[in-house]
Amino acid sequence: MSLAVRACLLWLTLLSLSMAACGQPASGASRALTVAVVPQFTSLQIHKDWTPFLERVARDSGVPLALKTYQSIPAFEADLLKGIPDFAFMNPYHAVMAMRAAGYLPLVHDSKPLIGLLLVRRDSAARTVKDLAGGRIAFPAPNAFSASLYIRGLLAEQEGVRIEPVYVKTHSNVFRHVILGEAAAGGTVGSVFQREPAAVVEQLRVIFETPGVTPHPLAAHPRVAASQRKAVAAAILKLRQDAGAAPLLQAVQMAEPVAADYARDYRPLERLKLDNYLVVEKE
Repeated sequence: MSLAVRACLLWLTLLSLSMAACGQPASGASRALTVAVVPQFTSLQIHKDWTPFLERVARDSGVPLALKTYQSIPAFEADLLKGIPDFAFMNPYHAVMAMRAAGYLPLVHDSKPLIGLLLVRRDSAARTVKDLAGGRIAFPAPNAFSASLYIRGLLAEQEGVRIEPVYVKTHSNVFRHVILGEAAAGGTVGSVFQREPAAVVEQLRVIFETPGVTPHPLAAHPRVAASQRKAVAAAILKLRQDAGAAPLLQAVQMAEPVAADYARDYRPLERLKLDNYLVVEKE
């Protein structure tokens, strides 16, 4: 091999490495589209649940996908409202916020309604939410929908109960605060609570439930090509027909995915006027 050819090959290798370091694909390669996931759980758990699911969807759809995780819900919200992720798995009211801010289009969601739960220790003297008035209540984050935002709105507007909210970042931390007596009660959602070990569930009791709403959607930014949006949605919906894919769907809270429609599924949430209870936190 001549010195000139070697030099040329070395230059091409360095160019490829430079482009990869800058986050730019080499010529002919497709850029992986980011999939941001609201951090209801730790980053480790989200990687465990979402990585095999996205690998399967990418393979079936032909759309390269890359998982993006966050340390906190406010950090996720900040990126979402700026329109940074290509795809995002978000809570129902995030769907409203993301549509307003960046035009995100919901693609799919689970068929089972999302229900918020307010939990107390099993041995708590509280029997109704009235007994929690003035109490310290743990929530994963201010704008976690059924686990926080919706509960706080219902307590104030329908029950006339004022509380002291404390935001503890994750659902696991909510359970821990209630069990250890650091909060009189805590907010979560049914699908998350059902995944907890029996040792946790047995120490807690449901004292209040919200009405069911359409659950978390996987949504796409409008800059994502329509063909790619359709391919990803179709690949997820097709997984319902594969019994072997059931664990993948259950892990990402879409055991029975169905097609989403913003006007039908999420626009009704605008009428709840929950903007009064939104909290804008710094990242």
